[in-house]
Amino acid sequence: MSLWRSWHRPLVLFSASMAALAVVSTVGLVVDDRVLVGARIWFKPFKFAVSFLAYGLSLAWMLSLLDRGRRVGWWAGTVVAAASAVEMLIITGQVVRGKRSHFNHQTPFDEALFDAMAVTVVVLWLATLAIAVLLLRARTADRASAWAMRCGIALALAGAAVGFLMTQPAPGQVRGESSVVGAHSVGVPDGGPSMPLTGWSTTGGDLRIPHFFGMHALQLLPLLLMALMALAPRYSRLADARVRLRLVLAASGAYAALFALLTWQALRGQPLIHPDATTLTAAALIACAAAAGTYASLRTPTAPTSPTAPTTVTHKDVDETQHSRETETAA
Repeated sequence: MSLWRSWHRPLVLFSASMAALAVVSTVGLVVDDRVLVGARIWFKPFKFAVSFLAYGLSLAWMLSLLDRGRRVGWWAGTVVAAASAVEMLIITGQVVRGKRSHFNHQTPFDEALFDAMAVTVVVLWLATLAIAVLLLRARTADRASAWAMRCGIALALAGAAVGFLMTQPAPGQVRGESSVVGAHSVGVPDGGPSMPLTGWSTTGGDLRIPHFFGMHALQLLPLLLMALMALAPRYSRLADARVRLRLVLAASGAYAALFALLTWQALRGQPLIHPDATTLTAAALIACAAAAGTYASLRTPTAPTSPTAPTTVTHKDVDETQHSRETETAA
């Protein structure tokens, strides 16, 4: 792994600011008892700060591994850091004002802030897409590492794209008329009964679940590979680079399938903790496929066929061949 000093500097600085904001938000949760949309008002900046901290550091590390397009990668990473900083500034500013940041059209100022956030999200997504293309073209010696990063950032882009679904008007909302347009809950109003810590709805679907799950593939898949490499000295099969590659690809496929299932479940207005028979059946099929993929990946790789040893021709063989031909000619 590259030294952290070679990591993308603007993203590292942005991540450090998110660590500081997480501390400030924690203090806010203790001293500020205001509640907004059914949750403690400082809970949103805390969650976003922790999420952006992990996201920023992951991209900063990945950009340090590029062997081509480094200048483009630097600018793309800088755009991600700047867009994310603007988004977090708006979220935190609205918390101080006691206003909701997302989907707020109550006043022209609130609407302008939300529109600015929407622009930053699109810019952030496009810049991350540019980094994904660079990672796809990068030549990485370890193929398992290369595919862990590629699959991770592809799933992160899919998870981020779920956020665009939240901006669509919910039932009863009308653009240009309603003070709130958009929602993360499906089938129920935002701010209802929710799970502890996450705040995800327990009575309806919640698009924040696949949004969160998809975006953090950026960290989880590389972490899986790191765990496999750490276990390699104890388990000989994991020392084989081909086995690690197979496991990474199998895990990525299972992760993508589970992400699709979570998105489908949320869009059907179904709470995460109350799955129906259809969801449970799909989850069981994904689990079986993941188990089968893991088993197939761990099989002892077939040893490569050794090339046929070259035949050594001696002077004695040449002399005997010439003598045989002379005998046949004389006959």
